[in-house]
Amino acid sequence: MNEPVNQLDDDKSAPTVLSEIPRHPDAREFYAPAETPVRISRLNAVLFLLTLLTTTMAGALMAGADFSLLRPIASFGALASGLSFSIPLMLILLAHELGHYVIARRHGVDASLPYFIPAPPISQIFFIGTFGAFIRMRSIPNSRRVMFDIGAAGPWAGMLIALPAAIIGLQHSTIGPLDTSAGGLDLGNSLLFLGLSRLVLGVDPNSVNLTLHPIALAGWLGFFVTTLNLLPSGQLDGGHVTYALFGRRHRLIARYAVVACVAMFAIPFVLGKDYWAGWLLWALILIILGLGHPTTADAETPLDLRRQVAAWLTVVLFAVTFTPVPFSYTPPGAPQEKDKIYQVMQHVPAPPAAIGSLRHGREI
Repeated sequence: MNEPVNQLDDDKSAPTVLSEIPRHPDAREFYAPAETPVRISRLNAVLFLLTLLTTTMAGALMAGADFSLLRPIASFGALASGLSFSIPLMLILLAHELGHYVIARRHGVDASLPYFIPAPPISQIFFIGTFGAFIRMRSIPNSRRVMFDIGAAGPWAGMLIALPAAIIGLQHSTIGPLDTSAGGLDLGNSLLFLGLSRLVLGVDPNSVNLTLHPIALAGWLGFFVTTLNLLPSGQLDGGHVTYALFGRRHRLIARYAVVACVAMFAIPFVLGKDYWAGWLLWALILIILGLGHPTTADAETPLDLRRQVAAWLTVVLFAVTFTPVPFSYTPPGAPQEKDKIYQVMQHVPAPPAAIGSLRHGREI
């Protein structure tokens, strides 16, 4: 995701300041590569290394490795078992943010290098070891076309790594008989991951247990990160795309996004079905970030045909990576149900190769 500093909104109630912003004579297609040298600050580097450490710890814990910060030397070898998860995940996040950064610089927009956010893998809620990454845009893109280029570049760049990671990881995953007796944290299914599972494995993924290779899990998380960033609201990547595609109507779409997040929790909760409480958190996050979008100097020129096609393809990307219930919990010994898909965290130590198991279900 990327975060513009300026908070001007194009709502009619906002102060009229656009006339005071200098416009380039060819603002519709202004293209001026940034000339400032690339400098990796100490903060960027430290956050990256810390996130690499916490994601490696997460991968090692999910692989059943025995390590402790109180035994750093003995734990070093155990930590290495988490690299097959942390490296592809970090590459996906890095590609996503560099996609924003490179396109921003090509359009002359002042943007920071990525800031990674480490998270200690201390529970089943924060088990992946990171809260993601972001860049800061210190200046606002001058047109909706430039805003679209920057906003859409991240998700597509991340998918260039996530898609082959999922395919390679599935090729190295193992299939076994369906068994839900261990319980644990289950992953939901997107249309894209379900299709890849059928294509790569050649079996019905809803009728077997699949021990996911760590690379496959990183690919799944890459799809999930793409979904969250493409939520059509505010300053998320999806908000940039929505603003570029629909102009002033983006605020109405953002309101619908908040309502949809609440409904994805409330409706299955009332019906007694599986739900993800995280959608309530994301509804709150969208409200806090603001449903409006920073305006551009040229707010009227619509996307050209090529960018309109790319924008609708980005909407399709959101649809095929979307998972209604990305995470759910199954207690040990619970009877098999048809709405459990992937299990990624068991209550008993898993063998080093075991990161998850595909569960019988129809949830997509």
